[in-house]
Amino acid sequence: MIHKFVEYIPEDLEDGVLYVSIAYATVVHKCCCGCGNEVVTPLSPTDWKLTYDGRSISLYPSIGNWSLACGSHYLIKNNEVIWAGQWSDRRIAAGRLLESLEKQEYYRESYVDPGQEESGNEETDGSNIVVLL
Repeated sequence: MIHKFVEYIPEDLEDGVLYVSIAYATVVHKCCCGCGNEVVTPLSPTDWKLTYDGRSISLYPSIGNWSLACGSHYLIKNNEVIWAGQWSDRRIAAGRLLESLEKQEYYRESYVDPGQEESGNEETDGSNIVVLL
């Protein structure tokens, strides 16, 4: 694969190209299996991480296209596609649950109630947790 740094993701994606928009914290490409579907990997502390070494791109964690008919699963490391094993429906469900719990924990820890911010008391009772599904 090759990568292209862009501000906006083009309407027509080329096969084998990773489009990286730092401005929109997103990497988009056509599914590596050849099915032609668009794969969007948002970059954030709770989604994918991008590594650029000056020559190549790596994304972590793996990309599991569980919602696509192809169900492909792969890593992108140093602009290379590394195929990963298929996951069972049970493993996919467990992975999604774990991801949801990790997001809840991350956002719970980073959330500061504006009312408490003024008092200097940053502790919360957990009642302000937002569930991201």
